[in-house]
Amino acid sequence: MSEKANRVEEIKPYSEQGGKTEQVKEMFDSIAPAYDFMNHAMTLGIDKWWRRVACRKVAKHQPHTLLDVATGTGDFAIQLYKKLKPLKIVGLDLSEGMLEVARKKVAQKHLEEQISFEQGDCLDMRFGDAAFDAVTVAFGVRNFEHLDVGYREMHRVLNTDGVLCVIELSTPRNKIIRWFYDLYTLHIIPFIGSLKSGDKSAYRYLPQSIAAVPQGDDMLALMREAGFSQCQCRRLTMGTCSIYTAVK
Repeated sequence: MSEKANRVEEIKPYSEQGGKTEQVKEMFDSIAPAYDFMNHAMTLGIDKWWRRVACRKVAKHQPHTLLDVATGTGDFAIQLYKKLKPLKIVGLDLSEGMLEVARKKVAQKHLEEQISFEQGDCLDMRFGDAAFDAVTVAFGVRNFEHLDVGYREMHRVLNTDGVLCVIELSTPRNKIIRWFYDLYTLHIIPFIGSLKSGDKSAYRYLPQSIAAVPQGDDMLALMREAGFSQCQCRRLTMGTCSIYTAVK
């Protein structure tokens, strides 16, 4: 596994001591009530467009069964269903707090038969081999305690020719844009996040994890090491978001 993967795995929300998985679970349970507001606010609403781009990439493969890993409050799972109309979507997440919000959204839209959610660890999933036609992750892989294990698990539960689609925040390459980006993510977002959620550490963790997560070719290399092929990266919005796709 690359040193870059090790870097993000060492970034934890609360303490250098203890496992990352438990700390991430605790963090998302803490910020669940404020998560949707902050997610849209800190991206200026552009995250909705990023998800639409990713949906179009997944739609090309016409999957019937989908697994949305690190599903959070369910926005991507709902958007995938509206666009693709598959037979079923399962959303998996560590945080019951986030899943409670997701279930309420699905119930309001009367989609309980089409979209289900369950608590679980993406590094050790209960699903059988080749159980899904597509696996998606929106803004979640930087929270994996072990990226290589996460990618291998996602590869395992995919059907042959199944598609993986990962949306992840990334850092701009342009130096001028990077200056404004750093000001926003390192100072403004933690301040607003602490006011809205009461958890300042969570919104300090966010920019640190973005800076540390493998990006571009480094992320594609991790996918290939896990057994994926046709690995591609598309950078969006001046490099602040990257969409990675691959096929089993």
